Amino acid sequence: MILLQAEHITCGYGGQPVIKDISLAVGQGERLCILGPNGCGKTTLLRALAGLLPYEGSVTVGGADARSLSRRELACRVGLMSQLAPVYFAYTVYETVRMGRYARQRRRGLLDRDDEADRQAVRDSLERTGLWPLRDRLITELSGGQLQRVFLARTFAQDPAVVLLDEPTNHLDLQYQAELTDSLRAWSAREGRCVVGVFHDLSLALSFADRVLVMEEGAALAQCPAEDLDRSLLDRVYGMDVTGYMRKLLDRWQ
Repeated sequence: MILLQAEHITCGYGGQPVIKDISLAVGQGERLCILGPNGCGKTTLLRALAGLLPYEGSVTVGGADARSLSRRELACRVGLMSQLAPVYFAYTVYETVRMGRYARQRRRGLLDRDDEADRQAVRDSLERTGLWPLRDRLITELSGGQLQRVFLARTFAQDPAVVLLDEPTNHLDLQYQAELTDSLRAWSAREGRCVVGVFHDLSLALSFADRVLVMEEGAALAQCPAEDLDRSLLDRVYGMDVTGYMRKLLDRWQ
């Protein structure tokens, strides 16, 4: 079953195209990683898929045209965790993660009392990201890595079918990188879910992904299972011997 499908997406800023005629499809349980150098359009593509940027072409989520869905309906289907953003309000960790439940709260306001489903979803998300002991801390007191986990927990609490991740392991130490990717694998394996992520760490991306999309200058160079990726494409888009560089790093651990 295809959960997310994009056909001939073209979009950009100020009338200038950044993404050029990209199509993709992500099925239930799949994990797609988008690879490419800085400035190739990875984040712009995620923003279009999330409905945050106008685009030409079509995006279908769970069989529905994304343009036909209200903001609330789309938020129940697609969650986007962006790169770490400035924090302006001193909410607690629990309150911040609870905001992810807003789209699911029918006929209730953001500040109304939680029901049992909300409380359980928030707790599960905090425990999944190792934040339950910090639930009463103010987010203004957290490290960058802790804050990154808060925003991921908020995305989990939203409980969408499709999670879009923009550098989710940014600011995280090795332990939490491993725990986060394990958590995402388990999350995406549940019925009716999939993950699309942008990772700069190529080793992490290739170990996490079922499929990869390689981008260069806003266009898709390749889409394939991760194990079938032609490594020469990575050399081309990154302008270096990627495999050789990775092997040199690994040699330091021999």
